[in-house]
Amino acid sequence: MTTSATAPQTAPAAQADGRIAPFPGFSQSDFDVFEIQGLEPRMEALIGRIRPKLEELGRRIAPLLSVLAGTEFYPHVAKHARRTVNPPSDTWVAFAANKRGYKAHPHFQIGLWGTHVFIQFAVIYEAAGKAAFAADALKQLDSIHSAIPDFYVWSGDHTVPGAVAGSALAPGELASLFERLQNVKAAEILCGIHIDRHDPLLTDGEAFVARAEQVVETLMPLYRLAVQ
Repeated sequence: MTTSATAPQTAPAAQADGRIAPFPGFSQSDFDVFEIQGLEPRMEALIGRIRPKLEELGRRIAPLLSVLAGTEFYPHVAKHARRTVNPPSDTWVAFAANKRGYKAHPHFQIGLWGTHVFIQFAVIYEAAGKAAFAADALKQLDSIHSAIPDFYVWSGDHTVPGAVAGSALAPGELASLFERLQNVKAAEILCGIHIDRHDPLLTDGEAFVARAEQVVETLMPLYRLAVQ
């Protein structure tokens, strides 16, 4: 991830009868964007096909996060503005309790790689208070194991698509992730779910929104621990 901008705080798209328009979900053509060669062609497709969906997710999910966290959340849709040569390999909307940006804060992300959608909580390398969060997490590993389902995946690097399910972590491996977060300046930690690009859930937009809401609610204990 490189850059972001705050999505406008406008109401969700509405139909003629005043109801909120259903979220359209994701199609295979959305994932195919990441196969387009060249920065400008890929960005043109990303802006036209994917960004409007991320902006809509921002409008749909931010209010729930605000209620769950007890503080206002703002969506930040990636703009990739600093890229001059290499086209982005993923894109996302991040949610943070800060109107100006998200990188320096614990936050949530919904986005796409060419292989899958991710919905996750993240503390990345720029976040302030990483060491304190990690220290508290190490004291509460049992509570974290109880709160986060085993099929949720963990990662220590937001720039790569891979992650490891909690059920597949070796004994002590989660503690090692938090120890690294505590002691290494560039360390990160991310936790959430991946949904394969061929999963039929992604084509049912409202079912996907409901799943995203469920996931961020499940991850909220990590956020609360990070900001306490």
